[in-house]
Amino acid sequence: MRKLRNMTENSRSLQHHHGTSSAPVGALKIKAAAQYLGGVAPITVRRLIKRGLLRPNRALRHVLIPVAELDRFLAGGQK
Repeated sequence: MRKLRNMTENSRSLQHHHGTSSAPVGALKIKAAAQYLGGVAPITVRRLIKRGLLRPNRALRHVLIPVAELDRFLAGGQK
């Protein structure tokens, strides 16, 4: 978890320092995923998970959704 937090902080600092707006790397928590999906409510993300439209990584204590999974959903893929 510390490694993921460090990756996220490093990504933010790089984006802030260089002014880039590239997509985040790794996985996002529910609230961050909601923002990534265009500012929807976090409950919407939970509903998408419950319906099987998003597949989170539940290996950790927190529900994390890989950015690749969010991109797949946004593209309309059904893999």
